[in-house]
Amino acid sequence: MAWIYLFFAGIFEIGWAIGLKYTVGFTRLMPTLLTVASMIVSLGLLGLALKTLPVGTAYAIWTGIGTVGTALLGIWLLGEPATAARLACIALIVSGIVGLKLVA
Repeated sequence: MAWIYLFFAGIFEIGWAIGLKYTVGFTRLMPTLLTVASMIVSLGLLGLALKTLPVGTAYAIWTGIGTVGTALLGIWLLGEPATAARLACIALIVSGIVGLKLVA
């Protein structure tokens, strides 16, 4: 169950990272409320996952999911560049996440 909590914690981390862009410096109420709610859910689920998972592994995977998801959504939603080097680096992060999951 901890791995499921961790996965969804990472998904909500993506939500708040992307949400920060849409708050426009916390000047827009609804995006701000959704971003803060996503932060709370993400940290709460991470806390539940940490009951049984090692902190280093869980934190690295949580941030990895958030990093990869945010980078990909930045490309898709925000028109950020999708260069070969950038995509290769994202692939390296994914391989690190998979590796940590396999050895945990």
